Amino acid sequence: MELEKMRLQKYMALCGVSSRRMAETIIRAGRVTVDGQVVTAMGVAVNGSQVVAVDGLAIAPEEHKVYILLHKPEGYVSTVKDPEGRPTVMSLLGGLTERVYPVGRLDYDSSGLLMLTNDGEMAHRLTHPRHEVSKCYIALVEGVPSGHILNELRRGVMLDGRRTAPAEVICTPVGANASEIEMTIHEGRNRQIRRMCEAIGHPVRALKRIAIGSLPLGELPEGEWRLATQEDLNKMTGES
Repeated sequence: MELEKMRLQKYMALCGVSSRRMAETIIRAGRVTVDGQVVTAMGVAVNGSQVVAVDGLAIAPEEHKVYILLHKPEGYVSTVKDPEGRPTVMSLLGGLTERVYPVGRLDYDSSGLLMLTNDGEMAHRLTHPRHEVSKCYIALVEGVPSGHILNELRRGVMLDGRRTAPAEVICTPVGANASEIEMTIHEGRNRQIRRMCEAIGHPVRALKRIAIGSLPLGELPEGEWRLATQEDLNKMTGES
């Protein structure tokens, strides 16, 4: 299949193997071959006339795009496989025959809205910082943050020597010793919400993603999934 020449990681995303970012990790691990030769560099370009294989299995562009919305429970990792043997979100997709992969991640101990797809371009659109797709979370935290502390979250806090982007924050006390913080961010740093709340002295007890873009989790039961509509995709990406 002759295509316009593209970087190997983009081709892998087009084939529904993974997102572009995860494809780079797979390439560096030496799991990809092009015409039988192991490739570990990022600059290799292909056009579909070569035989590209991942873990020894040849791949080809996906013709049928699939978009899944899952209400992820706690206790599952947001990957296709887990080297530690923990259950993955893939085990929740009973009845699905197409190969898909998670877009972005929700931590093992977090729950909420997660998208899975075989459309690499959509995955790129939802995860690349340039597109600034927002994600909204509800965090149950210890204590009741003051207005000053909440303003620190709104302005951004220092993580790994770099300030986080400004966040939208709404706080509701839950009794005397806990609060629910609704926080909307468009970054995707590792365990970002938990680390931000830790940085202000209010550790997270439970965390749930309730929206991607303007698409809410809604009434989808925990552990269940549904196919996304075009309207759902438009709400996530901000397209009309």
